Amino acid sequence: MENLDSRLERLERSYRRMQGLALAALALAGVGLGAAVLKEEGSAGALVVSRLTLADAHGRARATLSAEADGSTGLVLSDAEGHPRALLGISKDGSPKLRFSTVEGHTLAELTVYSDEAPRLAFAKKGGAEFFSVGMFPDGSSRLELADEDGRPRAILGADEHGSPGLLLVDRLGQPRATLRVSPSNSASLVLEGLDGEVFRAPSSVQ
Repeated sequence: MENLDSRLERLERSYRRMQGLALAALALAGVGLGAAVLKEEGSAGALVVSRLTLADAHGRARATLSAEADGSTGLVLSDAEGHPRALLGISKDGSPKLRFSTVEGHTLAELTVYSDEAPRLAFAKKGGAEFFSVGMFPDGSSRLELADEDGRPRAILGADEHGSPGLLLVDRLGQPRATLRVSPSNSASLVLEGLDGEVFRAPSSVQ
């Protein structure tokens, strides 16, 4: 026969199990009540928050979706070390943007749409200086730029709002050295400028 201590120990274990089941039932009931309140007060059970972060198994933030007070919103994706590497967002003026960055935070590539009609694509060196960009402007003109290692535009290819193309070559001091254009009337012109101030124009009547 069981002694008194064994019977008491068995009864105590049974009581603890019953207590655990009761707490679990209360927790489930609370979750169900919260879900019911959420469904009743929200929109079809939607979860409304201003910031949502997804973390990996080590607790590092890997994806953050946020809506800021200034009206901007975005999704930031981070690498395994927690460095932000990609951004998909909308700025406070409504311009959508896609950006890729280095570990140090320097932008390598960025696609932005300004004024709801003017897209711009730019590539940059690891140090941050842009070496290539192409885009359109709200007036309908377009522009492609190639820059040197310091980010200074050296070759500019563009078309005005009428579609007339032009090519401009610039020296390291920012001075135009060669200009090739086709006007809206389909006439072509070439202008070359030397270091000594000498200018060559073709045709010679071009001003």
